[in-house]
Amino acid sequence: MKNELIDYVLHLADTSLILGQRLGEWCGHAFVLEQDIAITNISLDLIGQSRSLYQYAAELLNDGRDEDALCMMRNEREFKNLLLVEIPNGDFAQTLARQFYFDVYHELQCQALLNSKDERLKAIAEKSLKEVRYHVTWSAEWVIRLGDGTQESHDRIQKSINEVWMWTEELMSTAPYEKELIEKGIAPDSSSFKIPWMNKVKEILKEATLTLPADETKQSGGKVGTHTEFLGYILADLQHIQRSYPGLKW
Repeated sequence: MKNELIDYVLHLADTSLILGQRLGEWCGHAFVLEQDIAITNISLDLIGQSRSLYQYAAELLNDGRDEDALCMMRNEREFKNLLLVEIPNGDFAQTLARQFYFDVYHELQCQALLNSKDERLKAIAEKSLKEVRYHVTWSAEWVIRLGDGTQESHDRIQKSINEVWMWTEELMSTAPYEKELIEKGIAPDSSSFKIPWMNKVKEILKEATLTLPADETKQSGGKVGTHTEFLGYILADLQHIQRSYPGLKW
């Protein structure tokens, strides 16, 4: 079960890291200073959460690698992040749709991990939950603001809500390494999030005068290392310095 736990912890860490990296691309480019700072702070929250998880994974592996090596020296196929978090930012509406879908899921995940029999995962979730609740509030409020705003803002966020939808199916999927952990009470069953996740999404979309997408297209594979072409570009940017100068220390 140790190998399964390592894979699961890396999945959690990779997901937070890659989304944090994506949001970091907005630094200095957002439409107003206040939201530039807000997006960057969410990015830092996620990267901080990934650090705690990578540290735990390094202890479990006990093979000489530290958090930096797990982040900077693993290849694309070794990453287990959700596909949703690696898709491009696009415009603010697309970034927001991706963030909203993920935040609702992430809050459910952290709440469920509070009941984990793994004390380390439980502690990380407890520490992260306050930040994650803010993320949900921020993204939901912006979905409502754009959806119930001008005709252009409504059309843009509806278009993004529709386009990002196909990447959400994986949120409620179960990877092979999760099955035993679910049975042992270590990891929550992601499929149990589907109804509360859908209810929250519907609630916010209704308030935003938006419609739930009807597209049945589904994409998955990130949790087991099958990624889009986008992840390779993210890692090339993220890992460039460490791979150019192996063993570099700050």
